[in-house]
Amino acid sequence: MLSGRVVGTIVSTRKLESLVGSKFLEVRLVKNGRDTDEYIVAIDTVGAGIGEKVLITTGSGARLALARETIPSDAAIVGIID
Repeated sequence: MLSGRVVGTIVSTRKLESLVGSKFLEVRLVKNGRDTDEYIVAIDTVGAGIGEKVLITTGSGARLALARETIPSDAAIVGIID
């Protein structure tokens, strides 16, 4: 799992049918409590907003976190950090 802070939204007017309705967020990764210069785009599964710290799962775990395993995703937001 990774942690990060949501810094923006990604808008895509054309995408695969299986991705329609998915919310894409740009997340700045956090390591050792500090923001890094690394960013990732993840599908939001928990209703996260700009500025919130989030937990991200990647790889096959990201597909499992989504409602349908057929959605092509490398990263999914699975939690909001209090």
